[in-house]
Amino acid sequence: MSTTAVVPPPNSSLPERRVPRLTARARALMTAMNLHFAGVAVLLLLDLYLIVHLIFVWQGLSANSADAIDQQHLQLIAAELAAKPLRGLDMKLVTSTTDADAFYQQRLPYAASQVAAEVGALAHRQGVHWTRAQYAYSPVLSGNDALTEVSVDASVSGEYRPIVQFINAVERDKVFFVINGINLTGQQTGQVNLRIRLTTYLRPPNPNELTAEMPAAAANNAAKSVSGTGGRR
Repeated sequence: MSTTAVVPPPNSSLPERRVPRLTARARALMTAMNLHFAGVAVLLLLDLYLIVHLIFVWQGLSANSADAIDQQHLQLIAAELAAKPLRGLDMKLVTSTTDADAFYQQRLPYAASQVAAEVGALAHRQGVHWTRAQYAYSPVLSGNDALTEVSVDASVSGEYRPIVQFINAVERDKVFFVINGINLTGQQTGQVNLRIRLTTYLRPPNPNELTAEMPAAAANNAAKSVSGTGGRR
């Protein structure tokens, strides 16, 4: 028994014959030009991705930058408002010190007799009677700028209109007075009585005021001495 081998024809479509043809076609496609085109396509896709990513990042940074700028602007305004009272503070201190010294010298008395004399002059000028005045003294500051608080509790009688004018005169007087309380009794058309409580402050006298007081005190002592000697005769 003999065996005969079957040889496929040249144009056979068996798989074993297709593989070499497909491999050759793939090699033909993978030329240098095709590789360049593929690389360019990959780079374009990568660039597109990076551009989109940068757009999102830029939008986020822009929003954050606007918020940061607004916050910095608000902080700047707050700092300017806080610093505004401090501008020129050295000149303000000099001015306030000068004003305080002028207030001390011009509006505060240095002797208790000045308080009584000033209130008495105001009452006489308005045509009212100043009576039963009680004075209380209380030190409030010591040192070169020592102050003594003077509390006055007195009664004033007279017509209603002069009484009101007296109160206004006390408030506007050159001597610094603070009215702490008033109690008015009587009718507006007749005699009325006023109880008034005042406060002022005594300051230390300056050298010129001390010099002026010494001759006056000596004259008063001499007058008392002469009067006493005449009485003994």
